[in-house]
Amino acid sequence: MGVSDPTVKPTPAVDETGEGSSRVLQTRGLTKHFGGLTATDEVDFALEEGELRCLIGPNGAGKSTFINLLTGQLEASAGSIYYDGRDITELSPHERVGRGISMKFQVPSIYEEFTVAQNLRIPLQQVVDADEYGSRTRKILERFDLLAERETTASDLSHGQQQRLEIGMAMAMEPKLMLLDEPVAGLSVEETADIAELFEEITADDGVALIVIEHDIDFVESIADRVTVLDQGSIFREGSIEEIRADSEVKRIYLGDDH
Repeated sequence: MGVSDPTVKPTPAVDETGEGSSRVLQTRGLTKHFGGLTATDEVDFALEEGELRCLIGPNGAGKSTFINLLTGQLEASAGSIYYDGRDITELSPHERVGRGISMKFQVPSIYEEFTVAQNLRIPLQQVVDADEYGSRTRKILERFDLLAERETTASDLSHGQQQRLEIGMAMAMEPKLMLLDEPVAGLSVEETADIAELFEEITADDGVALIVIEHDIDFVESIADRVTVLDQGSIFREGSIEEIRADSEVKRIYLGDDH
């Protein structure tokens, strides 16, 4: 076993999210300007391994901008993103996916002309050998209740099934962190409950950390370990759902007096 060199200082990324830290993600001073508009304003955000965090806030609060900075769809104006012991601030979206960050968009980003199984093969090609496609595909189909739809063209799935398929495609990449934008929008009460149960399994059984943008406060209450409230590009409050619901200022800017 080698001896560490005491003259070599650990990088901030290693200190914040590396081995020995329980955090998988940490942003420091993360900022995004669009001309004279500051959409994300010096955000310091920490996420534990296997945590399920919900992001809420009024329209224009900066939620989507923040997520797009994490995925690399947007380039930060200032600040840093540390993930799994590395500084990923300058990495491309593709490189971030390769390091274990998956994204599920509000509108399902599936290949509608392909079958369900063909959709799953696309991400699986990046992480497993060809001789494993069959077994891994079946495992994901069973887990996401899509086995009977294996040969169904994705455009013929219900909205709820399409949502499950896209989550399954994201999980096929074996991520450590998954970002989801309003994953239950347009779903029935029963479908929403199924997604909530699925998220609990993903965090508890797979150890995947989830960041969920969501407007349905009842759904947030059913799934979140902690809640982050964004307002005007900054973190306004963080805490348990009970603390957030009881906060009069959060009620004023977001929840409304009827919550």
